[in-house]
Amino acid sequence: MASEVGGYLLRQFEIAWQLTSFHLDGLSTEECLWRPADQGLHVRQTPDGQWRADWPEHEGYDLGPPSVAWLTWHLGFWWSMVLDHAFGDGALAREDVTWPGNADDVRAWLGRLQGQWRAVIEQATDDDLRSTRRTRWPFQDRPFGDVIAWANVELTKNAAEIGYARFLYARRPRS
Repeated sequence: MASEVGGYLLRQFEIAWQLTSFHLDGLSTEECLWRPADQGLHVRQTPDGQWRADWPEHEGYDLGPPSVAWLTWHLGFWWSMVLDHAFGDGALAREDVTWPGNADDVRAWLGRLQGQWRAVIEQATDDDLRSTRRTRWPFQDRPFGDVIAWANVELTKNAAEIGYARFLYARRPRS
């Protein structure tokens, strides 16, 4: 561990990832594509076979609950964006991030991103955490430690949403 503060962030991340993994384990493609309501954010397969996610113009409750597919896309979207903008060329855009198409590929995709992100936290020095050099998305001019803390909170939030949707799926009316 390169930093004491980084150690706290890493332990926080590990807890968030454990929760996420719990909800991803055993997740089926059917659960991913199930919609908890008639309206809500979802993914749609395009004629070329790619899965594109809805993008809301606002974040109001009137949008309806998202599907697990959308939630897992969203998790992969923001993780891909922050990694590309902090450590890549920063050219990745929302339209470039597609949903993998099935639960097994979702787990593999998110597992790869988790490994990349874990390495970032493990290698972060105190200077890295204080520096704004890598802070380009989702905000700028803040210490990179803020990005790591934000990502940990976002991961926890997405895990809770996936878990709640899975509870709804398990208790859905069956015809």
